[in-house]
This record gives sequence, C-alpha cells and structure tokens, in this order.
Amino acid sequence: MTTTETSAPAPEPAPGPAPDPEAGAAVKAADRAHVFHSWSAQELIDPLAVAGAEGSYFWDYDGNRYLDFTSGLVFTNVGYQHPAVVAAVQEQAGRLTTFAPAFAVEARSEAARLIAERTPGDLDKIFFTNGGTEAIEHAVRMARLHTGRPKVLSAYRSYHGATSTAINLTGDPRRWASDSGAAGVVHFHAPFLYRSAFYATTEAEECARALEHLESTITLEGPATIAAIVLETIPGTAGIMMPPPGYLAGVREICDRYGIVFVLDEVMAGFGRTGKWFAAEHFGVVPDLLTFAKGVNSGYVPLGGVAISAAVADTFATRPYPGGLTYSGHPLACAAAVATIEVMEREGIVEHAARLGETVLGPGLRELAARHASVGEVRGTGAFWALELVRDPATREPLVPYNATGEANGPMAAFAAACKKNGLWPFVNMNRTHVVPPCNISEAEAKEGLAALDAGLSVADEYVA
Repeated sequence: MTTTETSAPAPEPAPGPAPDPEAGAAVKAADRAHVFHSWSAQELIDPLAVAGAEGSYFWDYDGNRYLDFTSGLVFTNVGYQHPAVVAAVQEQAGRLTTFAPAFAVEARSEAARLIAERTPGDLDKIFFTNGGTEAIEHAVRMARLHTGRPKVLSAYRSYHGATSTAINLTGDPRRWASDSGAAGVVHFHAPFLYRSAFYATTEAEECARALEHLESTITLEGPATIAAIVLETIPGTAGIMMPPPGYLAGVREICDRYGIVFVLDEVMAGFGRTGKWFAAEHFGVVPDLLTFAKGVNSGYVPLGGVAISAAVADTFATRPYPGGLTYSGHPLACAAAVATIEVMEREGIVEHAARLGETVLGPGLRELAARHASVGEVRGTGAFWALELVRDPATREPLVPYNATGEANGPMAAFAAACKKNGLWPFVNMNRTHVVPPCNISEAEAKEGLAALDAGLSVADEYVA
C-alpha cells in the first residue's frame, strides 16, 4: 500500500479464505464456553468470530468483510499483517524467542534506541512494560519516588488503564466499580469547550479557566503533596478532545513552578496516530515522563513503556528502581517495534496520517456534519477523529445519556448496526463515534469508510428531536 501519495489507489486486499460457517461456529462455541471477556456481562455479549485480517480490513467465517475504523483498539497503526512486521517477528522467533529483562538483548536495545530518537526533548531512557496500563503504573511509581510525594492529579474525561493505580486515575465510569477512594488520586476538569465546565465561549477562555481551575485544585490539595499530573496529550476513548492552544504549555509551567512531575499518556495518541510521532509535538511541550504502547508495534506482540527524562532517570542512577516485569522488553515484542518504526519511516506513514487528516478525513467528516443533524461536533487530527452525536444540535443534548446501557443506548446501537450493514466496523463509545483507522489507510479506503459512516448517520438522524 502506498503512503507517499494520498491520491494513489490502494490495491484490493487479498481475499480471505472461503467462507466456513462450521469452523466459525466452533470458534464461537469455544469462546462462549471458556473465554471471559473484559468490560462485559458474559451472558449478554455476542462476539464476532474473526477468520482473518489484512491491511485495513478483517472478515468473519461467513465471508463478511469489514473496513476497520477502530484499528483493533486504536493500535494497528500499520494495519493488520504488515509483511515486514510479521517477518521480523518470525525472524526473531527463530533467533532468540525470549530472554530475561536483566540482560542486554539486541532487539530490546534497538527498540529503545529507535523510540528515544523520536520522543521529544530528553526522554532518552526507556522502561519497557507489557502494555499501556503497566506503563502508567510505573510512571506514577517513578513520579512518587522522584518527588517523595503521594498524590496524583488526573482529568475526569480520561482513560489510563485497568490495574489498581491506572483505574483510579481513569476519569470515566469504568473507574466506579473499582475506585477505592484511597489511591491518592484527585480528579479535575480538563478543557473541553463543546461541553465546557467553565462556561467558556472561546478557546482562549476555556484554556485560561481550565488552568485557573487546575491551579486552584493544586492549591487546595497542597502543592507539596502532589507528585504528578497525568494527562492524555489528546484524550482518546474519552472523546479525542483537542486541548486549546496554550493549555499543555500552561500545565507544564504549573508543574515546573510547584515541582510536580508532568506525565503525558500517549498510549493511544503516539506513534503517528495524530500525524506526528507523538502528539506532544503539536503543542511544543516536553513532559517528564511519557507513556506509550499500542502503535509502538501496532499491537502485534504486547508492548508498552515509559520514556524517562534525565532528571527522573538520575533519581535511580545509584538508587535501585523498585519495579520490574518478567517480560519487560520481550524480544518478540521489541523486534515487532523495530520493524514497525522502520516501516513507518520507510513508507512515510506519519506524514501520510497527517496529510490524510488534512485532505480526506477532516474535510469529509465536516461535510458529513453539515448534512447530518445528529452530528454536534467534529474534532481531531491525523488519523484520530471523533464525532459527537446529539439529539438536539441547539442544546447539545447527547444522542444517548452518559454511560447509557440497554434500551437507553438504542440510538447508538442502531447507528453501529447500520455501519456494519454497510461493511464498516465503527468505534462507538457513549454518544460518540471515533474515526481511528490504520494510519496507512489509503484515500480510497478512507472514502469508502466515510460513505458507510454517512449511511449510519442517516439512522442516527432519526433520533434527533
């Protein structure tokens, strides 16, 4: 697939195997008998049995093919089954399948070097984890040990993972069932002009009032008790809300003034997703710690990590860091990361994502918004977009209530079903649909997805007051 010209036609993906409903039924039966699925009431779900995937598409055992506007869970930044990444994993498996993390291993060293070359500022030390949740856990641990302080601040509209500290940091309802209220976490409102908590009417007002609110929270909590502020550079699952100009720079200044560690969560936004290697580049800020996962190797083998500044790394120069993982920097995962980064460079995928956002996705989504009353707002950059769906464009009432389930979520379920009927697998969360395809999706494929999205939005329009 070419990525240097957005106008170049993409070759049709190789057809999947012939439909085999019997095999699909066997896969489904084994799943339902033995697999315990995350975030789900086990008897109320009906997972699709997937037969295969390639590029921007996947297909089931009945022969139905879907254009994937979810990138898995926003991680297949180079698409499914990229031959260079598959070959790198196969080659590494033949050479050295696994090795303990205390040793210097070529794939691990090279992955760390390539990541450090692309992180902003002096984030030159890389601590590897198995995914984004663990990256957040270790970033918070590092910040607390570095500062000697207990508290961490994070935003209400956020998602940082599902383990103990990460789920308490999370701002969305997935936190509620596990929130101990004793994890040293304080939540605050980050800027979101469309649903402003500050009665702002302009980006400048939203930025200024959000920073004032953050500093007031710090003052009331006690600056000397706060180890870190953790923010998604561009919030992902929470809605892809672009921070207004000056906000992240303002947070950086506040952190510097009070000796607070600034942690940027780039688990979803990193590695080309926003049209930059890291979203922080859009805003000219350098955090003290940066977490990553997902796109670092397109999810081919689980991998995450923390990029660490010189100041924080120096804390552990002669003092042992009390943390580690059996599979930290697993050779197969790191080999996949090396190959993914090399592919992204060689094929110009980061630049392609930026161009696609500017010339295809952004304009196409805004055109859909102009024709569909159910679209309240379009926001995003690169291959990272969200549509806010509403019942009433004037009042901005969400299409479904906050954290809706069952019958209350019917309008979004109907929207998703219409998309799937037209060959598009959508990313749906609350009253939003996110447009997050592989970063190397072709212009033709992106337009195919927009056409299917158009059909789905026509169904959503039926619920507009």
